[in-house]
Amino acid sequence: MATAESTVTLSMDEVAKHNTKEDCWVVLYGKAYDLGKFAKVHPGGAKLIFDCAGKDATAVFDPIHPKDIMQKLLKPALTMGVVDPATIREEHKAKPPEKAAPAPKSAAPAVADGEAQIVEFVKPPLAAMLNTFDFESVAREVMESQAWGYYSSGGDDEITLRDNHMAFQRVTMRPRILVNVSEIDLTTSFLGVSSALPLYFTATALAKLAHQDGEVAIVKAARKAGVPYMLPTLSSYTLDEMLDARAPGQELFSQLYVNPERSRTQEYVEKLEKNGVRALFVTVDAPQLGRREKDMRNKFTQQGSDVQGDDEAEGEVDRSQGATRAISSFIDPSLNWEDVPWLQSITKMKVLLKGVQCGEDAVQAYKAGLAGCVLSNHGGRQLDTCRSGIEVLPEVMGALQAAGYKKEDFTVFIDGGIRRGADIFKAVALGAAACGIGRPVLYSLASYGEKGIVRMVHMLQDELQMVMRLSGTASIPSITPNHVITRNLADHIVPLPQDNLVQGTYMPLMPAARL
Repeated sequence: MATAESTVTLSMDEVAKHNTKEDCWVVLYGKAYDLGKFAKVHPGGAKLIFDCAGKDATAVFDPIHPKDIMQKLLKPALTMGVVDPATIREEHKAKPPEKAAPAPKSAAPAVADGEAQIVEFVKPPLAAMLNTFDFESVAREVMESQAWGYYSSGGDDEITLRDNHMAFQRVTMRPRILVNVSEIDLTTSFLGVSSALPLYFTATALAKLAHQDGEVAIVKAARKAGVPYMLPTLSSYTLDEMLDARAPGQELFSQLYVNPERSRTQEYVEKLEKNGVRALFVTVDAPQLGRREKDMRNKFTQQGSDVQGDDEAEGEVDRSQGATRAISSFIDPSLNWEDVPWLQSITKMKVLLKGVQCGEDAVQAYKAGLAGCVLSNHGGRQLDTCRSGIEVLPEVMGALQAAGYKKEDFTVFIDGGIRRGADIFKAVALGAAACGIGRPVLYSLASYGEKGIVRMVHMLQDELQMVMRLSGTASIPSITPNHVITRNLADHIVPLPQDNLVQGTYMPLMPAARL
């Protein structure tokens, strides 16, 4: 096997010989790759790759993944060669599975003439969306179940996933009165980039699972909404395609998974910088994937019992790496503080850490000369029962202030659970420069495409404007810690006890998917 990326020309007949789990070559966009080991850690399950062993899987692969993902993920030695296109016959091509006619997912029963009938879901008009939860309700109905399972799942018991939003309810408002709030200015800037409000779209993987336009639509929506977008490493479109979707003058950030093959990472970072990307957010909370059981169970049901199952029973998976969660084939689990100088040396972009979860690490990042950090638990998808970003924020700001940090030298962000304008207000009050949102972008994209994302942001703007006016804060800099109360934030006490009187009489609004 070659020690660097191979330029050997192969015939498809040669590739077809490598068609077993033990010897699995797959052709993608004209190149043959040895995917035997990668299949066992593939987020979509091993079966998808093993079914394409010895075949050209481009038609199966293309609807979700970008053309350059193998260059991002695989070691060069796993590229076996370039396949002569003249040797690829129809029988060599793997075919995408035929889609069955979708059945209504959660159609509501209706009673007519004493008999229950199924009422098929009808998507409400975009104007009927009043908050981010409405988009989530619609997305659950219109997305394929496997895509929904991938996006919506959290780690283990999903305690952190739920608490990411619930934590904001433990921060209460402390408004001031008789302040001139006739004009409200939501605009701000962070990392040298202007934004219509303290918000950015954080990186999320494989946006084509939500909508065919994927990250390209998100780039365009970010421009229309006036907020920055953090490009994901594991995107559905290539980096070039995402960059080409920019409008003149549009600013972008980028998220980075550090590859064990450091030359891959350096090449990717250099390309980002060359194309004017402003800042690099290095993900540091995923040396191993969390157990997202909803996603795993869905794939097991849809793809057969050998998804993360039979291979383990046969002893083919290294159990010491954790239940098939080892992803070191494309994310380096050895990444540590000693690598920070190297990251800083390969780019002039501002470098931040994404996934900081305590004050000590934020201070160490500051002392290392990094430009900032994101307080994040990966959307509740990694270590369950860890704290939300908003809960960690007071600890981090206190630790940084004790270390004598300067706000202009080190920027703190949070992500996870932001669903209301009030959530953004609370984060800014406690010291965050801005909030990152991920799932709301995907759900609004899945529901209504690019227009859905723009409306979702405009709703958050409207909510934030209202909260600022009612709190007596006319501009973002005027929002301070004195405008919120955090006494119960770390206690995890249910904010409101059950009220049986109200529960018996109050009729809540029906979810948008039922309207």
